[in-house]
Amino acid sequence: MDLGLRDRVAIVTGSSRGIGRAVAHGLASEGAKVTICARHEVDLKEASEFIRSSTGVQALPVKVDLKKPGDIKRMVRKTVQKFGRVDILVNNTGGPPTTLFQEISERVWRETVDLLLMSVVNCCKEVIPHMKKQGWGGIVNMTSFGAKQPAERLVLSNTLRSGILGLTKTLSNELAEYGILVNAICPGWTWTKRVDDLAISQAEKTGKKREEVIVEWASQIPLKRLAKPEEIASLAVFLASEKASYITGAVIQVDGGLIKSLI
Repeated sequence: MDLGLRDRVAIVTGSSRGIGRAVAHGLASEGAKVTICARHEVDLKEASEFIRSSTGVQALPVKVDLKKPGDIKRMVRKTVQKFGRVDILVNNTGGPPTTLFQEISERVWRETVDLLLMSVVNCCKEVIPHMKKQGWGGIVNMTSFGAKQPAERLVLSNTLRSGILGLTKTLSNELAEYGILVNAICPGWTWTKRVDDLAISQAEKTGKKREEVIVEWASQIPLKRLAKPEEIASLAVFLASEKASYITGAVIQVDGGLIKSLI
């Protein structure tokens, strides 16, 4: 199936590894031009080379700290200078540490708000004017299953990613008249370095082995396994494409059946 993504221009944040890299790779595989960003140049270079060698597409790597609005402005500016437009934005960020509410300082709250919520706000603010001018655009916000079914010891993520769902629905209504579609994905437990780090942290705090924590997580999932990043990326690529032209304001979970709610 041709998704109509050839020569579209996409920005994927947090894309040097994990789900973000899988999304960038998926878009490039469909012929899209891709800007990837992360804080670490070594990881960016490796991701860029992986995308080039496997798809033939030369991604634009930009070193960005998503907590800094100036870095986001520079990323969008470089993308427009390189490719002439921005059609697609996939907001993907790393996650905060595992902890209990009473253990979180005000400083950590503010830093996490900047990373998880304000980075999405600022990225949207920068690309929307370009999309309005074109009369078309697709924004996909990557959140977490915790936005719908709070996860243990992840109060920072549970709280702020729920806010992104509210932003997604609001923007979908405000931007529909301009042909801009805005949707969100709630991934379940997925095999990434982030989840491996969470398992190690949880194991240390509970006196269990890392493998035991992962087995416990998998046992809660009807499919009895964690997702692969590519399984999350496939939906993001579809939602960013012309084939999803009547989908906006949707919040779609890709979790192997983990979330138990009806809505």
